[in-house]
Amino acid sequence: MDTNELKFLLKLLAFTDYRAGLSLSGFDVFKTEKNRICKVLGDRELVDYTREITTVKILPPGQALLKDPGQVPITDKELKVLEKISKASGKIAPSKITSPKAAERDEILEILSQRGLIEAEKSIKRAKAEVWLTERGIEYLRDDYSPNKGSNPAISLELLGNYLRFLRKTLRVKPEEVSTPLRSVNIVDKEISDEEILQIIEKLDRELGTENYLPIFHLREKLQPPLSRDELDKALYRLQASDRIDLSSLLDPTPYTPEKIDAGISQNVGGSLFFITVN
Repeated sequence: MDTNELKFLLKLLAFTDYRAGLSLSGFDVFKTEKNRICKVLGDRELVDYTREITTVKILPPGQALLKDPGQVPITDKELKVLEKISKASGKIAPSKITSPKAAERDEILEILSQRGLIEAEKSIKRAKAEVWLTERGIEYLRDDYSPNKGSNPAISLELLGNYLRFLRKTLRVKPEEVSTPLRSVNIVDKEISDEEILQIIEKLDRELGTENYLPIFHLREKLQPPLSRDELDKALYRLQASDRIDLSSLLDPTPYTPEKIDAGISQNVGGSLFFITVN
């Protein structure tokens, strides 16, 4: 880790929930390096940041859907965007898709990507980007970081103060109690109501940006334990039966690891149920 990367992490420690907008004046010291630093630290899973889609390309499941749109539920607007992407010879920038308007278009692209119909390349958001320290970043600064012998990072007293306050705060509690905003809901009681599970689904969807197509493995990571796999499956079926959520299968497994795919709910016929959509 170079000096500026370390300073960037220490700068983040001054903000609430270790999250900040990249356009804030405090990051001006990094000048044109901000995006590079975000990417390097992001690749190491020490930080994460808001992203936007830069290019899209249709995948074979998307092509198959265009030939038979009735095979899975899809809205007219989503179908039109998919058709537009299919007409490109390769990758296409979202700006080339002029209808619907940008905000709705980007939402549709996220949905199509989550459903495995298109391949979407992302980079750091150009406007109003935010960056935040991940759980791994917290663990690294609290437990693992050690300056190299003989290094001279020239850390200011301000950044040193940030680090000391961070250590006092995080070492005041057990490591497993330290959490990022994603884990701000503490699950300590096994008696979790279906309504609480629904609220957790909605919260995870917002925080992960899955655009109302939350992969089930995220919910399992959150609720197992205290719930068992069977208990969570039954709760999801109850929510589906009461029309609170819909469960849908995964068309293209390519973007996911076998472990994440196995987290779906197996069916006797067809693929496993993989996505959760709140009605």
